[in-house]
Parts: sequence; C-alpha cells; structure tokens
Amino acid sequence: MTPVRPRTPGRILLLGGGSEIGQEILRALDAPAGSEVILAGRDEQRMAELGSELPYTVRTVPYDATALDTHQRLIDELFAAGPIDLVISAAGVLTPQAELDTDPRAAGTLIDTNLTGHVTALLAAVPHLRAQRRGLIVVLSSVAAVRPRRANFVYGAAKAGLDAFARGLADALHGSGVRVLLVRPGFVIGRMTAGMPPAPAATTPAAVGAAVADAVRSGAPVVWVPRKLGLLWLGLRLVPRPLWRKLRR
Repeated sequence: MTPVRPRTPGRILLLGGGSEIGQEILRALDAPAGSEVILAGRDEQRMAELGSELPYTVRTVPYDATALDTHQRLIDELFAAGPIDLVISAAGVLTPQAELDTDPRAAGTLIDTNLTGHVTALLAAVPHLRAQRRGLIVVLSSVAAVRPRRANFVYGAAKAGLDAFARGLADALHGSGVRVLLVRPGFVIGRMTAGMPPAPAATTPAAVGAAVADAVRSGAPVVWVPRKLGLLWLGLRLVPRPLWRKLRR
C-alpha cells in the first residue's frame, strides 16, 4: 500500500483581497495548517477582518488593480519571499451600465479593474511560476463573458477579454507544471450586486467558493457555478440576435 504523503504548508496570493468570492474560496480550500495567505487589496479594514477569521498565517499588502505600473514590482517582491503555490485573481467591480453610458472614464476604470489589471499582474507572476515548475492560477470570469448583453455590455466585454486571456494563458502554460482554473459564476448574490433583483440560476459567494475548492482538488480546467449554467449557455449562444437584444438582463 502506497503511504499517503502529508500535505505541506504553502503560500496563497489573493489579488483583490477584499473580494467576497475570493474570501469564500480561501475558506473552502482547507489548505494545510501553517499555510500563508497574502491578501492584496485596497480595503485594509476588510482584509484585516478576513485575516482574523482564517486559520492561516495572514499577511496584507496594498494592491490596486488599476495601478498598472505597480504590479510588476509587487509580484516580484512577493515571489522573492518564497514560492507561491496558488494565485487567485479576483479583483472586480460592477458599475451599472446606465452610469457607464454617461461616464466613459468610469467605463475605462471598470475595464482596467476587470481585465487589464488581471493581465498585468498575472503576466508578472508567470515567469516566477514557470521557474517553480508548479502552481495554480484561478481566474474569476463570469457567464457574462460568454455573450455580453445590452444591460451590462461594458462589464461583459471586460469579462469576455479576461475569459479569452485565461484560456490562452492555460494553453501557453501547458506542460510547464503550472495550470489555470477558469471560473464562470452566474449572478452572485452578494455585496457587489446588492439592491439588484437576482437573475435566474443565481448563486452565492459560498457556493462559488465550494465549487472552486472542488475544482482545485479535481484538477478541472473550467468550472461553471451553478454547474447547469454550462448547459444553459450552450443553448443561449444560439438565440438569434434580434431576440437577444430584447433581453433586459
């Protein structure tokens, strides 16, 4: 009988340390005792509160997804302190489309937060992960990436770009020992969507966290939350465009 090798403590980096979904992923992972979690974000208070609830060694560092020029240095410094086994890219913002229609600059900030910042931070991390020959990158996309709707097309466009980036990155890293897990949640009932009526097949941050933890353990490359969304969107891709335009959500 082959003995079971004990899991060794590792290091986990959450980009978007105040992310509700990111926090639930950390809770669901059940990482080995002694693991270090690095929360990188803007809201020091929220990150401190989360850190006090996690059974790990927690460190917080300033990180702004829109401060693109700072990402390389931050990532280099974090990897200089030791290997990082898991990078969760979870920074995000959801601004109502009606506001973006009258404020193009806000639309640019949304794109930087939901797409560009992920690209710059993760590409900074890739050489370090390649050098380790191991590691996992979790990228939080959305079902909105599959076919953007008029009700939130700027957000959908950002997520579509991020989704494509994650798929391409997974192909580029194939055989390197580093893998990518792409997460596509549906409407998530939480802080970001407060005040919005839930869409069909809505989910929760805790459900997303549990699904991601399962996918981390199984080695799945993509996870839909809830799972039935994967089948649903196969059909929605075929909806004629004149009908698609009429969808309010």
